[in-house]
Amino acid sequence: MRKYIPNQHGAWAMLILPFLFGVAASGRQWIHIPLFACWLLIYLFSFPLLQGVKSGKFKRYEKPLKVYGTLLVPLVIYLVITEPVLLWFVLPLLPLFAVNLYYAKSKNERALLNDISAIVAFCLIIYPVFYVGQGESWRTATELFLLAVLYFVGTAFYVKTVIRERNNITFYYGSVGYHLLFAAAGLFLFPSLVVPLLILLIRAAVVPKTGISAKHTGMIEIGFSLMLYVSVLVLYFN
Repeated sequence: MRKYIPNQHGAWAMLILPFLFGVAASGRQWIHIPLFACWLLIYLFSFPLLQGVKSGKFKRYEKPLKVYGTLLVPLVIYLVITEPVLLWFVLPLLPLFAVNLYYAKSKNERALLNDISAIVAFCLIIYPVFYVGQGESWRTATELFLLAVLYFVGTAFYVKTVIRERNNITFYYGSVGYHLLFAAAGLFLFPSLVVPLLILLIRAAVVPKTGISAKHTGMIEIGFSLMLYVSVLVLYFN
């Protein structure tokens, strides 16, 4: 089963950080525990599913699909019975996942549009987390949703400059330009977070020139995600 658990550091950050943003925007509630377990299992279930679509060899992925699916179903039933409104939050995820299915079938999962679709889907978890956490300011939830989307889209650009587009100078300048615009937009959207956004800009400009490995890039990204989360707690909410 271990080989059917995704090991991309960036994907795990996308799984956890938006969820924590949703909790920060509302408040800790006991229902967040089964909701996160459900969200985690959806992610673990979708990984072998997409691999099966990509390879056409569903028999190979039958075991993890059964295991994760069996664990997922009772959690889904429990959450729907407890909070039926959660079903509405699933609707925007469906077309986004359809995009992921298309690119998996096309064996082009590294496409930027596929990355962006997955990023938006991951970040949308902020809203149901905020809802069950009995949050009061939907504006705050939306600002954190935008922050998460903009951050992870920038990360998608930046990681490509380190790995697949390492020698593509045009892509590099595009990544730096994106982070520059992100920092500039932050002056108006998230003025309290300008310093961490500038740090992300420096990361995008400097790190690709160091020859860092893909493995170390992923590990460092966990640190940057943690930096952004702490910055939100300390700077954005104060």
